[in-house]
Amino acid sequence: MTYESQETLAGAAADGADAPGRNALYVYALLPEGATLPPGATGLDGRPLHLVTAPGSGVAALVHSTAPAPYQGPDEQVREWVREQDAALVAVWEYVGTALPMTFNVLVAPDQEADAEQRVREWLAARADVLRDLLGSLAGRAEVRVEISLDREAVTEDDEEAKALVEEMEGRSPGLRRMLAKRLERLRKEAGDRLADTLHAGVRRRLAAVADDVSVRSARAQEAGEVSVFAGALLVRREEIDTVGALLADLQEEHPAARIRFLGPWPPYSFTELPAAPGEEPVAEEG
Repeated sequence: MTYESQETLAGAAADGADAPGRNALYVYALLPEGATLPPGATGLDGRPLHLVTAPGSGVAALVHSTAPAPYQGPDEQVREWVREQDAALVAVWEYVGTALPMTFNVLVAPDQEADAEQRVREWLAARADVLRDLLGSLAGRAEVRVEISLDREAVTEDDEEAKALVEEMEGRSPGLRRMLAKRLERLRKEAGDRLADTLHAGVRRRLAAVADDVSVRSARAQEAGEVSVFAGALLVRREEIDTVGALLADLQEEHPAARIRFLGPWPPYSFTELPAAPGEEPVAEEG
């Protein structure tokens, strides 16, 4: 099974040539103009990273030079490239402090009128005002992800009916134990679902109070016996990351049945939307 790339940028050639002037640029992120990179910064396959800037735009593109063809191949190879892209972007974001991340396989290829670098400059210049505003809104901010679920068994640990069912199962025949176990499972599911519904709005409100923005996400596949309360990404000031951690510690203390995952910090992947210039076909689009 191979990965089929999403549409790459207009003008991509299929011959894979890597000749000067015909190279494409692989775009990782947008950074503030004047940013510097960590010494020896590299990206996919160890390619050296550099910046392309439209002077006066206030914005620079983090790129590497490559043949004008998308990165595609066996699934494991694609996963490795995605890991390399993430590692490169996180390293640059931590060094610079601000970044607008792009997704995997964003390429700018040369066309008949301009090389890839000129096309990137034109794209930056055409959108400079919007991109500067976006960079400003994300300065000093990070994305963290929070997943909260409930262990249904732990929810009913003190439930008298549940305890009675557990006791009743002891010494019973296999058939009766199965029947009682189904009743216990149904009781735990109903209790867990009720508590999850009760907690959701309050948890989201408390998280929103310490975040600039909240993006609700689909919960990961739950472990057997768990029910999701909240799954989402938070955009937070870096100095508020510990505040989020303390809030989650309080929630854990209040609700021992809660299972909490706190991930990050990362660049603001979930809070980056890069618009095209009005009336133009986008020169760069996320793949």
